[in-house]
Amino acid sequence: MTHTVRLAGEDIEFPCDESQTVLDAALERGIALPYGCRNGLCGSCKATVLAGEVDYPDGVPGGLSEEDQKNHAALLCRAHLKSDLELEVQLVNDAPPIEIKTLPVKVKKIDHLSHDVVRLMLQLPSAESFDYRAGQWIYFLLKDGRKRAFSIANAPNDRHELELQIRHVEGGLFTDFVFNHLQEGAMLRIEGPHGNFYFHNDDRPLVLVAGGTGFAPLKGILEEFMVEGGYPHPIHLFWGARHQKDLYQDALVRQWIDEGLLQLAYMPVLSEPSEEDDWNGETGFVHEAVLRQYPDLSGHAVYMAGPPAMIESCRDGFIAAGLDEAHLHYDSFEYSDDARKAMESPDAD
Repeated sequence: MTHTVRLAGEDIEFPCDESQTVLDAALERGIALPYGCRNGLCGSCKATVLAGEVDYPDGVPGGLSEEDQKNHAALLCRAHLKSDLELEVQLVNDAPPIEIKTLPVKVKKIDHLSHDVVRLMLQLPSAESFDYRAGQWIYFLLKDGRKRAFSIANAPNDRHELELQIRHVEGGLFTDFVFNHLQEGAMLRIEGPHGNFYFHNDDRPLVLVAGGTGFAPLKGILEEFMVEGGYPHPIHLFWGARHQKDLYQDALVRQWIDEGLLQLAYMPVLSEPSEEDDWNGETGFVHEAVLRQYPDLSGHAVYMAGPPAMIESCRDGFIAAGLDEAHLHYDSFEYSDDARKAMESPDAD
């Protein structure tokens, strides 16, 4: 059965079948609703239900708290309609929508950047365009129908190349395959681009916060600035990791600073430095390091990418420090079910 979705304050309504999510129905029609992980965990697609009722066939998503439900919030990436619906949601209207495509790609090069991070360079078909914005992500489409999402780590280019930075999670079926079996020259299928994590024309100083491989989409955004001739305001990159070896492209960031292509400052932060690290830099949680440097964030824009716990701590702390939510952009990295179960096992590190 098909119902109608109306967006309050906008002259927009669209049909949505009960079999599809509200987000999918909107994206099919080029309506730019905000979204991130599409797994119901990051909260980027949250909207307020003003009238009507939604259902979650797979259960209430983890990104929707009891307080959210009391306040009539819904996560549109998982919400199915039970009636006509009226929503209050902030459209992403600072850039036109990009066509989502499914394409074959060739694994052009595999590099191990660290003990547990591999870089894949993917070659796109030269006869087929693939437009994206730096910071967005793609799905790998697996043979069993499952999907795995990874951020694009390079700026759009005329070489038809995509760079991905993939962390190996023991027990994660796809990352085990990438690290132990994938060969250069192999063919894979991707779908994308996805997500609203890209530069949103914030005309103000930037604070970038990466946790682990959350560095990947921020790298793409920084590269895009450099390709376009710079950025007119200071940029401060904070990169949180457990040990020094986890800062797998630390040398690249320092090279950018030496080249002076951006007004770029850099602060790596280790949460568990070891004796062998001989670390004299910042320690603790990365959001705490940011707040020590910027107790007042009211004049900045923040872009952050990393695990959900980091994103939540950053969001709460930064808003309390005066950050305008309109200038807060984030990509919350979620692990697949098999990888999450492996990490939660008693033998996981």
